Amino acid sequence: MTEQGTSEQGGTGGADRHVRVVLVDDHRMFRTGVQAEIGQTDTTGVEVVGEAADVDQAVTVITATRPEVVLLDVHLPGGGGVEVLRRCAPLMSDAERPVRFLALSVSDAAEDVIGVIRGGARGYVTKTITGADLINSVFRVQDGDAVFSPRLAGFVLDAFASTDAPPVDEDMDRLTQREREVLRLIARGYAYKEIAKQLFISVKTVESHVSAVLRKLQLSNRHELTRWATARRLV
Repeated sequence: MTEQGTSEQGGTGGADRHVRVVLVDDHRMFRTGVQAEIGQTDTTGVEVVGEAADVDQAVTVITATRPEVVLLDVHLPGGGGVEVLRRCAPLMSDAERPVRFLALSVSDAAEDVIGVIRGGARGYVTKTITGADLINSVFRVQDGDAVFSPRLAGFVLDAFASTDAPPVDEDMDRLTQREREVLRLIARGYAYKEIAKQLFISVKTVESHVSAVLRKLQLSNRHELTRWATARRLV
């Protein structure tokens, strides 16, 4: 993990505190990396009690283990992070043993942030966060605080300050969540290899997603795609 501030103060949790965490992400290598980064319980105070790779697994593991905090990816097979939140709503509302959710995603798109916060997540940080900041964020969420990577907080403030529903973008609705991720990274000038590394997918898969995006949006090349994304303020 590379550095990204989360505006929290203080150090990591440490052995004087303890929090039970479930990791929900469809990329096993990423879960392994997070486990190695934060799961040294004697040092960090974080105990990883379960993992899941899709919505059904997540609901099963979270219900069985009742962690204090769930690190939740936004884009998951089976309906995404919002579906996990919907199905775990009774656990979140338990007054005595609430399960709290912190979104941890590669996406920094406003609609993703707003969607999971409306669903009940207590915060949203991107996968560029440092291990120390992630540990601190987990403990803050355990305490009931709201935690966001700095630039994402504005999305939430703007969304909840407005009474108007966001306009429907029929073109964007044609794209899958993964295609939207690839679209944004392409529009920001990332090479295919860089996108593959960031999203934990193969270069061939990136190429397939780009082809699908171009076809669905009826665009000819990545330059047109970049102009399309910029016009919609997706970059």
